[in-house]
Amino acid sequence: MAADHAPSTESSWDAPAKLQLPPLKLGPLTIDTPVVLAPMAGITNTAFRRLCREYGGGLYVSEMVTSRALVERTPESMRIISHDADERVRSVQLYGVDPVTVGQAVRLLVEEDRTDHIDLNFGCPVAKVTRKGGGAALPWKTDLFTAIVQTAVNEASKGNVPLTIKMRKGIDDDHLTYLEAGRMARDSGVAAVALHGRTASQFYSGKADWSAIARLREALPDIPVLGNGDIWSAEDAMRMVHETGVDGVVIGRGCQGRPWLFGDLAAAFEGSSERHRPGLGEVAASVYRHAQLLIDTFGDEGKALRDIRKHMAWYFKGYVVGGDLRARLATVPTLEVLRELLDELDPDAPYPGADAEGPRGRAGTPKRTALPEGWLNERRLNDVQKAGISAAELDVSGG
Repeated sequence: MAADHAPSTESSWDAPAKLQLPPLKLGPLTIDTPVVLAPMAGITNTAFRRLCREYGGGLYVSEMVTSRALVERTPESMRIISHDADERVRSVQLYGVDPVTVGQAVRLLVEEDRTDHIDLNFGCPVAKVTRKGGGAALPWKTDLFTAIVQTAVNEASKGNVPLTIKMRKGIDDDHLTYLEAGRMARDSGVAAVALHGRTASQFYSGKADWSAIARLREALPDIPVLGNGDIWSAEDAMRMVHETGVDGVVIGRGCQGRPWLFGDLAAAFEGSSERHRPGLGEVAASVYRHAQLLIDTFGDEGKALRDIRKHMAWYFKGYVVGGDLRARLATVPTLEVLRELLDELDPDAPYPGADAEGPRGRAGTPKRTALPEGWLNERRLNDVQKAGISAAELDVSGG
């Protein structure tokens, strides 16, 4: 259960022929492949979720939506919670700091039959969230955390909708909250707990602490515990299960530019060693399809093409693509131009191996977490903090 694992496909560890994990049970829901797509702002919209679902099974969570925006029915919040008609489990992640507002948002989702599963975000490390007491800073205040979770569980239960939480280890190594928060959430009736094995101060730097995930698994033997952090391949997922005993895995940055990772995961859970190793032509086809789906999602070609730009470096990581062509792909203006640029690639270029694998996305650097004044002085909200906590309810994201 050591934290100093090697997050890569190269390992002396002997993987079992098959992961002996049962389907993930979340209340009335059964997720046959115990794999969860982590909600990622600007990434896990209906377009990307469809791409991932076409490769493998699992639970595919939408982008995070703020409770206040949802209660106010802003156009963007209503887009975020929309799902394709064939999404078998409609999953929504909420962020909020006010129990009343969170409860109202859950009630809306349940009463209007807009979701089958709700997740609460307590993992955001972004400064503009934590400096107001939200995200990964929130579990430090045990009264606020408990009130939010209990209110949300109560409202969700009225529609028999399972509610889960996703959190980090804590604010920093001196202010860990995950074990206590996990127990409080369990006692409040959540269906499962997911832990990203980093603190807020780590952001995405360094290595995820899988030993913390193992400790949470041991502390909560009566509900499912899911592990998140540094899963870049099916082999990493298998190793996490082996080292921690988790009931399932949560995939975040590892699938950026690699929706086929869910096919690899499904194969691993079925005992197959088959892995998806796409050549450049197949990657180009995925990029084009992704852009088409984004146009369907946004109803705006310009917005869709601006959105696909951030995916280019992830899709083509490790592949032989000239610098000039990469630059033009990163500024592609229309679907027609995208087709022309993709046609310049060598469709017969093979999968580049290790160069296309491993970490992707920005890791950031460790930094002191921004917090409200006096936040760490006590575990309960004082009067000043109660008055200011609603300011954290911003249309922001992270995980």
